[in-house]
Amino acid sequence: MLKSLSISNYALIDQVDINFDSGLTVITGETGAGKSVLLGALSLILGHRSDLNALLDRDRKCIVEGEFFVGNYGLQDVFIQYDVDYEDSTIIRREVLPSGKSRAFVNDTLVNLNFLKEIGNKLIDVHSQHQNLLLDDSGFQRMVIDSVANNKILREQYESVYKKYKSLLSKIEGLVEENNRQKDDLDYMQFQFKQLDEANLVDGELIELEQSLQELSHAEEIKTTLSDIDRVLSHEPNQIVEALYSALNNIQKISSYLHDGEELVKRIESSYIELKDLADDLGTRAEDMEYDPIAIQNVQERLDLIYGLQKKHHLESIAELVELKDDLQLKIDKINFFDDELKNLKVELAEMEKDLASKAKQLTKSRETVFTKVKSEIDGKLKALGMPHANFVIQSGVMDSYGPFGKDAIEFLFSGNKNGEPSSINKVASGGEMSRVMLSIKSLLSSAKGLPTIIFDEIDTGVSGEVADQMGVIMTEMANALQVVSITHLPQIAVKGDHHFKVFKTDNEEKTISQITKMSHEDRVVEIAKMLSGSKLSDAALENARTLLKN
Repeated sequence: MLKSLSISNYALIDQVDINFDSGLTVITGETGAGKSVLLGALSLILGHRSDLNALLDRDRKCIVEGEFFVGNYGLQDVFIQYDVDYEDSTIIRREVLPSGKSRAFVNDTLVNLNFLKEIGNKLIDVHSQHQNLLLDDSGFQRMVIDSVANNKILREQYESVYKKYKSLLSKIEGLVEENNRQKDDLDYMQFQFKQLDEANLVDGELIELEQSLQELSHAEEIKTTLSDIDRVLSHEPNQIVEALYSALNNIQKISSYLHDGEELVKRIESSYIELKDLADDLGTRAEDMEYDPIAIQNVQERLDLIYGLQKKHHLESIAELVELKDDLQLKIDKINFFDDELKNLKVELAEMEKDLASKAKQLTKSRETVFTKVKSEIDGKLKALGMPHANFVIQSGVMDSYGPFGKDAIEFLFSGNKNGEPSSINKVASGGEMSRVMLSIKSLLSSAKGLPTIIFDEIDTGVSGEVADQMGVIMTEMANALQVVSITHLPQIAVKGDHHFKVFKTDNEEKTISQITKMSHEDRVVEIAKMLSGSKLSDAALENARTLLKN
């Protein structure tokens, strides 16, 4: 329920503060006084786009703040989803800065417009004449039936299965498409896989092969060099190894006389052992090293194979080639086992479709059970609204395929004339008739949807007399279940308000501004009298106004 609304620096409004109560609130005022400005300001905190042109003073920011009682409307989950602190008494504030930027806050937490729209749709239903176009919208028509049927749990169950069904259907379609596309490439993929598989690639072998090729290509130079070093170390006169051995023997003889003799022995002995081992190793390698053109050719061919595969597939390592081979294997297996996979998925889809069909039938049944009630109540409301021959018809069919909300194709048909053939509402109903049909539907929804507040923006345009009075009666009945605000120009509706506000303009030296005031009983008498007879008040008009208000 809307508890209060504060508007600062918006359009014709400098500063307005309004406190709202439950029941029926009416707002009246001359044309152009600024009644629609109130709705424009309210739309800002309901998540609509801001407009810099709406600022009364371009040097100040516009602030619109509304306080709502949101307890008992099940909004806690929405607040949790958007990480906003929940309070039963929630304050929504929207600021439009002179720069054109806007900010929105809920309980002093900065929020985005999506959050405002989501909670706004659950808090207030603003009904204006253009909303009558919804009467021809299939989604709105289905929503009316679902709201009266109170089948939210059934719809959620259906929607859960439907999402899984569509996901699986998409998976199957994608699999078939991918298989058809890859089937054409199967022979080439098998050729590529065979080429990589027969290469017996081993990660890390490329470095070893390149090193091996270097050694084999320089075998003679390596052999000569190693032999020369071995000769210097072990075979030439005054060979180094033999000289170290002699030095070791000599140092051992005097080691007991030196304070670090044992250390010197160990050092020379270590050098001797290391150098002797090196000389033996070099000698062996020199003997084994031979120029082998066949080995060179084998290594080169292996390298050419690997280089060729890397170039062909635009890859830089053997690891990547191995990964490509494994990926090709998976694709080939997928194509080869496609029929089995498709068969299993189709079995799963068939089972899911059975579940979907069952839940769709439950939805259809829940909707069909309220068709008579909806028709009866709307026909009754329309007759009370001066349409004795109104015929409201709910036409239901079955769609060829499952949709997000079942298989039902629901359409509202209407005829306002005696023995008239019911047809689509927008084709046969006048503006006044559409307003009355929509009011009847909103009356039906007022208790079914559990909406805290509904605002009627001059829905009474085009009607008068007894019809206007009945509109007021319907709004009064609705106000027993929810907060109703009616912006009206008809006295028959204005007198039925539990609370009455008047919007009016005042002029100062600089500009014209709109103001709003809550009217006392005597103020209402004068206002109703003016609505009845014009600006020139008569005693008869005043007495008539008092009578209407009393009744």
